[in-house]
Amino acid sequence: MRERLLRELPSVDALLRDERLRSRSSRWSQELVLWAARRVLKGLREGILAGAVTEVDGDALAGLVVDEIESALSPRLKRVVNASGTVIHTNIGRAVLAPEAEAAVVEAAGNCNLEFDLAGGVRGERDSLVEGLLCELTGAEAACVVNNNAAAVLLTLNTLAEGREAVISRGELIEIGGSFRLPEIIEKSGCLLREVGTTNRTHARDYAGAMTPATGVIFKAHTSNYRVTGFTAEVALPELVSIGREAGVPVVEDLGSGSLVDLAAWGLPGEPTVREVVEAGADVVTFSGDKLLGGPQAGLVVGSREMVDRIRKNPMKRALRAGKLTLAALEATLRLYLDPGRLAARLPVLRHLARAPGEIDATARAAAALLAERLGAEYKVEVEDSVSVVGGGALPGVELPTRVVAVTHSSLGADDIFASFLAADPPVLGRVSKERFLLDMRTIDDPASVVPAAPAAPGNKT
Repeated sequence: MRERLLRELPSVDALLRDERLRSRSSRWSQELVLWAARRVLKGLREGILAGAVTEVDGDALAGLVVDEIESALSPRLKRVVNASGTVIHTNIGRAVLAPEAEAAVVEAAGNCNLEFDLAGGVRGERDSLVEGLLCELTGAEAACVVNNNAAAVLLTLNTLAEGREAVISRGELIEIGGSFRLPEIIEKSGCLLREVGTTNRTHARDYAGAMTPATGVIFKAHTSNYRVTGFTAEVALPELVSIGREAGVPVVEDLGSGSLVDLAAWGLPGEPTVREVVEAGADVVTFSGDKLLGGPQAGLVVGSREMVDRIRKNPMKRALRAGKLTLAALEATLRLYLDPGRLAARLPVLRHLARAPGEIDATARAAAALLAERLGAEYKVEVEDSVSVVGGGALPGVELPTRVVAVTHSSLGADDIFASFLAADPPVLGRVSKERFLLDMRTIDDPASVVPAAPAAPGNKT
């Protein structure tokens, strides 16, 4: 049968002459159509030989070529509606950029003064685009930017302690999403890991006893994605700084989520701000740009002029530096912080974290009405209480009261409904909890955005 099926496949030339294809492919170049036709035929041959294709429909081949072209020309990266209940969702891009940051990215997409000093007419330094803002907002003497916070930690440790020991508490050897493990980053940086203390208790004497001529840096990792409770002890940063000063060893703190403002002002649990850590005496502080800060993916390094200048001069910095689109979005985001009174209204991450319960409820009720009309009688749509989480490794264990729209069906399971909303255009990401599909309204500004337009949800009879 395989031989018969292979003989039934037309040649590429014959397929290209098919009038059904010619009539539908006039908007594409001949080269693109040829490429797609070859891919379709190759895939069919491989399927036949593997036994996966048992029938060849000659009338459908032209459509398969068209589908191949349209699939190739469709962007793989697309907007997703976040109704998951995780405000800073790593898998869908973390922080939503403010409109000002979006506009800045578009402006920078062409030629721009990325590394050109317009005043002097000479080569410039890309970090200078945001260094002043970072210093103003954190109180640091100097700052530089790389492509993410893992890179910031890697570069900092490689610069300050390559071939020497990085002293860190066992209770801070963190792992975050994507199997990122701090001990592995320390190893790749060229440092020797020196663990002190225990998982739940580390004392100042543990650090002081570890100071030797081989010590390159004291490293502190803020445990932003978990909490150790009960019989615990850790050394506060000022005491670590004192130990470091006495031993002539720099102190570095990785803040991870990196808040620039006191979240308690908006009724949220407090996180140490970057300014507080700088003022406590840390020589270098590293943190992310796309978590609580609310900007693009970036790793930010702030601290003393001496230390940051050394980090900036590391040859590895060029391999890890941020591009113009990142810097444009970061600069625009940082400028929003200069007007703290309007920050919650203008920064999407903070707006969604601090959103008023009444506003969430109104959005939920509006969305429920639209969904009930769209989905039909076989679906049941209800508004309920639930909780959202911060996400992005920030504020672990914090639950934010929210309102969700629960969607159930007379015969479809929650996973089927979940899949159908992801198949919509644009995809709508909810969550499944206790065999029920939920759409969390905390991060939804427009109720209509969660209503699937195409394809229709399974079971819809309208």
